[in-house]
Amino acid sequence: MSARPHTSALYGVSCVVLNADHGGCVLEYLMVLGGLVGLFFGGEALVRGSVGIAQRMAMPPLLIGLTVVGFGTSTPELLVSVGAALRGVPDIALGNVIGSNIANILLIVGLSSLVWPIRVSGDTLKRDTAVMMVAAVVLIPVFALGEIGRVAGMILFIALVAYLVFAYRQSRKAPIADENDLSSLGDRPQMAMPVALVWVVGGLAALMVGADFMVDGAVTIARTFGVSEAFIGLTIVAVGTSLPELATSLIAALRKQSEIAIGNIVGSNIFNILGILGLTAVIAPIPVASRFITFDLPVMIAVSLVLTLLLRRPVIGRGIGIVMLIGYAGYVWSAR
Repeated sequence: MSARPHTSALYGVSCVVLNADHGGCVLEYLMVLGGLVGLFFGGEALVRGSVGIAQRMAMPPLLIGLTVVGFGTSTPELLVSVGAALRGVPDIALGNVIGSNIANILLIVGLSSLVWPIRVSGDTLKRDTAVMMVAAVVLIPVFALGEIGRVAGMILFIALVAYLVFAYRQSRKAPIADENDLSSLGDRPQMAMPVALVWVVGGLAALMVGADFMVDGAVTIARTFGVSEAFIGLTIVAVGTSLPELATSLIAALRKQSEIAIGNIVGSNIFNILGILGLTAVIAPIPVASRFITFDLPVMIAVSLVLTLLLRRPVIGRGIGIVMLIGYAGYVWSAR
């Protein structure tokens, strides 16, 4: 068994790694683990604080799920994708977004439906799943250009702003939810505004550190083992940045709040495409590898369509949830 020196991507810290067939630098695995922890707890704190602020503004639960919670749980994707693009690893930046959307639907919706069958009805969610589908399909011509440039990124972000304005105006026409509905989103429905702001700031700080560790550790592990950066971005990084969505949806499912569980996923997917890709491309244009055009994007569009159709049903039961989890395992296997 041979050993060779290796310099970690984080702050130039050196360590010795074993032969790539047997293992890698312990520091890099600790970086990824630390990044996961930071992303999870940072996302939880950000969502808790954001929901506290939204409750003080008397926003309806579904709108909170689609906007405030959706944006809050997408912040890890934003920080990781921007960091990856600035570090010159666009496959991780792009794979993170595409992989997160696929994981949100197949993995998180699948797990949530196992916890409690999802029952959602109403025109609002149908409207927003339609927005999610349109956003996914729009990526076809964008990816065909071979690069998501600053102009395309700005158009995507403007589309997100337009969606938020429209969703907010529509919510004003809906009845304001009562305190019991709002309490399902957090343990402290009467959270004071200063306390909510502390949660938000602390969550953002943890997310920034976690994203930095996640990107550096994942890139180095991929290069150590000869695994493509795209695959790492589509799987490990994507699932890691989706942990806040997972926690939020599972908690909502346990509390039998289907609107929050599914609204969080739909809103997060819209934010990922229009906001995360848009802002990342504005900061640093993202080259698009051919595999995203021929395989990963079609899969994301297909599973988005599946979710859209499933939400026309009265319930997403446990049987469907199991099929979705099997589908996700199959995707990860094929993505290699």
